[in-house]
Amino acid sequence: MKADNQTMDRQIPVSVQRRNKIKRVAMWLAGFLVVMAGGAWLGSQMMTSVDRKTLVISEVDRGTIDISVSATGKVVPAFEEVITSPISSQILEVFAHSGDSVDVGTPLLRLDLQSAQTDYAKALDEQEIRNQQVVQLKANVETQLSDRRMQIEVEEMKITQLEAQLRNELYLDSLGSGTRDRVRQAETSLHTAQLQLQQLRQQYDNEVRVKQADLRMQQLQNAIFQKGLAETRRKLDEAAIRSPRRATLTYINTEVGSSIGAGQKLAIVSDLSHFKVDCEIADSHSDRVSVGSAVVIRVGKERLTGTITAVTPLSQGGVITFTAQPDNPSHPRLRSGLKTEVYVITSIRDDVLRIRNGSFYAGPGKYSLFVMDSDDLLVPREIRLGECNYDYIEVISGLEAGEQVVVSDMGKYKGKEKIRMKNKK
Repeated sequence: MKADNQTMDRQIPVSVQRRNKIKRVAMWLAGFLVVMAGGAWLGSQMMTSVDRKTLVISEVDRGTIDISVSATGKVVPAFEEVITSPISSQILEVFAHSGDSVDVGTPLLRLDLQSAQTDYAKALDEQEIRNQQVVQLKANVETQLSDRRMQIEVEEMKITQLEAQLRNELYLDSLGSGTRDRVRQAETSLHTAQLQLQQLRQQYDNEVRVKQADLRMQQLQNAIFQKGLAETRRKLDEAAIRSPRRATLTYINTEVGSSIGAGQKLAIVSDLSHFKVDCEIADSHSDRVSVGSAVVIRVGKERLTGTITAVTPLSQGGVITFTAQPDNPSHPRLRSGLKTEVYVITSIRDDVLRIRNGSFYAGPGKYSLFVMDSDDLLVPREIRLGECNYDYIEVISGLEAGEQVVVSDMGKYKGKEKIRMKNKK
């Protein structure tokens, strides 16, 4: 019994105690590391993640930007002519169909011209009557003026006779054979005749002016009528509806028997080998759009260069319209009715930081974009952007060359401090 108590009371060596303590610390440390690692793994699993394949990532680089403003456009034929009915009539026959290639003078439609031709024949008869009226008026005028001239000649002869009588009475009075009363009577008769002659001459001048005015009025009315007659003849000629040029028939009224009014659309011929683009742009950019400005027309992945050829200065519904002519109007990608994006080039800037244009961009200003911080992390950063073109956006501040930034829409991740990327390339 004493031996056992002596054994239990024996002191454990210090080295053994140290080893036991180290083992206990090591076990606690290992457990702590396991817990920390588990927490880190759990945190990484809870962090928002996104599949890289769904992102559009652009690398910041330096280069040139053609500053532009965007517009919408629609491809239309470079030439298109609407053929309208020159008269009110009825469609009797159709000779062509939409999609047909037509040449100059190709018959398209036949209209009912019987009523119009009858009216034209009546107008020809009326023209002949008017011409005869002018001839008759000229004859009447000449007769009346001739009578008036004859009266003047008779009055002039009478005055010559009265002047001779006055000279005789003066001579007789000087010889004492005449009297002063006879002289005065001769003088009065001559003066009266002279006044009558003056009156006749004034009447003649007035009648000449009046008759000439009447004749000019009648001739003017006839000229107006003849112009109307010529217009009717032209409309009759045009009523034989034919193609005005070599083109493609893109529309034709095929309703045989239907009544049509003057000016109603009958057909459209278009040049489908050459095209232009009718464009619309917000009127806030009106100061940047002018004739001669360069444009880029995006058709799918194709970019076609061109020039603005016409601008409509009036704003309607907050937009202005303009026409862009492609440098190659026969490009195979151009098709009538095709919707396009059009960029009006306003200036060129060299050696600027830039990123790819993306759907997030809404004009110059500050943006919060996600920048790649490591191979699998994206962090938001405030970035100031400038002008853009169809490919690039100018970076004012917040990015350096070589960094990578997400340029696709990340609106649903707003407020996230970090995003982990999956499926790294």
